Order: sequence, then structure tokens, then C-alpha cells
Amino acid sequence: MNIGFLVCPGTMPGSPNRREDAFEHDLQVDAIRPEIEKLGGTLTEIDWHSPIESFAGIELVLVGTPWDYWDYEQEFLAKLDALEQSGITVCNPPELVRWNSRKTYLRELEALGVATIPTLWIEKTSAADIDAAMRTFHCDTVVAKRQVGAGADGQTIHRMGEIDPRWHMLHPAMIQPYLPQIESEGEYSFLFIDGQFSHALVKRPADGDYRVQSLYGGTEQAIEPAPHDLVVAQGVISAIPFETPLYARIDMVRGDGNRLLLMEAELIEPYLYPEQGPELGPRMARAIASRIANA
Repeated sequence: MNIGFLVCPGTMPGSPNRREDAFEHDLQVDAIRPEIEKLGGTLTEIDWHSPIESFAGIELVLVGTPWDYWDYEQEFLAKLDALEQSGITVCNPPELVRWNSRKTYLRELEALGVATIPTLWIEKTSAADIDAAMRTFHCDTVVAKRQVGAGADGQTIHRMGEIDPRWHMLHPAMIQPYLPQIESEGEYSFLFIDGQFSHALVKRPADGDYRVQSLYGGTEQAIEPAPHDLVVAQGVISAIPFETPLYARIDMVRGDGNRLLLMEAELIEPYLYPEQGPELGPRMARAIASRIANA
């Protein structure tokens, strides 16, 4: 079986423009590739910007680490469609990626009973929206995020009395109350392969920051999740209105009343934290082989 692993110039090995967090790509591929090879297969990194001819002979494509797709949303989605139309199995599938690429999917999951963080959805933002969000959520700190984005790219935090009247976001935005539990307790990630729980971890920001990504100094620790927390995360997987994704990372934060709230259902190109889940590689390889056999 010949597997393609989608990357971008910022994560492609040997690229002169590699991201500071591209080591995460290396760790992930190093966990998966040997297990694919044990099953007689290959795993090849391919820049998603490459022409369709570059995918000749590939049976299945993992969306992998195309960590620039949000700046090329329509081009990226069109490439996934073209791959699927050429007969290549794409994981996760283009229709699921399209749904998950715009964070308005959170509204759909909330309507299906998933507990989420309260959110204002704004197409064209201004400082007045920040002020309105603080009044709506009865809080003095809010976070603004791109509706299409990842890795805290373009994300901003705003505190009452410090709102810049010139602030705006160039993209459709979502504004949420800042939850201090991010700093005091951390953000939880639950990893699922083919719908089955793989491993969990808690991510914490660096002192003085609120972003948990390694790019900003965040750290991770493997955990054995409490049974009731795992049930909540599994409930998110069950609520996704598509066939079971090959891989999923469910990111959550503790809200009031000790219940977990969904921050993101990461179904496109999440880092899967192989260091905290040593069985990730074998699980992914088996699931990939099964997808190819049943294609």
C-alpha cells in the first residue's frame, strides 16, 4: 500500500522555510511510517500544492500537516476533491474536511447536544463586536478567532478597558469568553483512531500566555482521563454527522459545573501527539490498511 502524507512548505522536510513547530510533523511521521512499512507499504510526504500528477500510484492520502490550508481554503478543498475523483482514498474525506474547515460546525454540534463554549459569529468584525461580546457573556476578557484557521493563527485576546478602537479582523470571526481554566487546569485533548479511543493529554500554556501550542511555549502531559470525561469526548465523536473519521482530536476545556466544553473537533490536520500515545503508529497503520482493503 502506497500512502501519501500531505504537507506544506512549512512542514516539508528539507524546506528552507520550515515552521518552528515542524518537529511535530517529524515526530508524527516517524511514528506512522515504520508501522506502514511493517505492513509492506510506503509513506511519502507530498506538498499539497503539487500537481495531481505527483500523486500517481498513491492509494490513500492522509491530510497530514498542510499547515497553511486556511490561507488557501478553496484551492485546498478543490485539491482534496480532485484526489478523491482520481480514485484515491482521502482521509479524512473531503466532505468531512469541508464541513470541519469552517468553525461554524460547532453550531451544528451544539444543536445536536454537544456542550460548547458560548460564541458570537461575526462576518465583518470591529472593536464594537468585542465590546458587545463582553456585555453578552458578562465577562471582561474575550478571545477572537478566525472561523477558518488553526494553531491560534491570527487569534487575539481582548481585555476590558484595553480595547483598541481600530481593531478588526480581515476574516470572518468567532468571539468567545476567555476561560481562565485554560491557565489553571489546561486544555484536554482526546485522540481517536477509527472511532476508538487512543490516548489523552492535557496541554498547558507558558507562563504569561494563554495559547497551548508548542509554537508559543505550551507543554503537554499524557493523562489517563476520568471515565466521565472520556464519555463526554466519545459523545462528540458520536455526534459528528458523517461516517467515522480515520482520526480525530477532540479538544476540550473545563467549564462551570466541572463539565467539559468542546473547543474544537480537529478532523483535518491535527497533530496527534505520538509521544503521549506510543500506540498511535500501529493503530493508524491498521486503520489505514483496513480503509484500503474496504475501498
